[in-house]
Amino acid sequence: MKTKNHLSLIVSASLLLFLFSCGKNESETRAQASIDSLQNELNTLTISKNQLETNKKLVADFYQELFGDKNVESIDKYIGDTYIQHNPALPDGRDVLKQAVAQWFKGAPKEKIDIHHLSADGDLVYIHTKANIGGKISSIIDIFRLENNKIVEHWDVMQAVPEKSANDHPMF
Repeated sequence: MKTKNHLSLIVSASLLLFLFSCGKNESETRAQASIDSLQNELNTLTISKNQLETNKKLVADFYQELFGDKNVESIDKYIGDTYIQHNPALPDGRDVLKQAVAQWFKGAPKEKIDIHHLSADGDLVYIHTKANIGGKISSIIDIFRLENNKIVEHWDVMQAVPEKSANDHPMF
């Protein structure tokens, strides 16, 4: 949303600068410099937006391949050499994660990951999923930090979905 507002502002400012600078020789040069500056900012915003989309896709693909397809080797594909883990049940490191998920996935069937929300801000990607854990539905939010198109840091929060809620708002 913020990017869309920035883009509208830049386009509007560029158009106004162009219209006001028509027919003015000295002003044309300054206006062109302003337009060029705004165009550079627009290009930067476009690149940033594209990177956010790339980051979201990377995390969604990783999540499906690891937790849905139970492909332990996907860790080598998506996780960086340095992997910082904020889940208190696991130490840092890619190899530790591989050992843990190999145990978790023993005998588990493949499944389609049920992604409800996926968002990115800078180098962070947030994914909210619905999962069946031990026969109970859970709401899971994972946060991943990316660097050089690899996941390098992870946080998560898991909550069982209660049968009754104090409000009418679903968790998904």
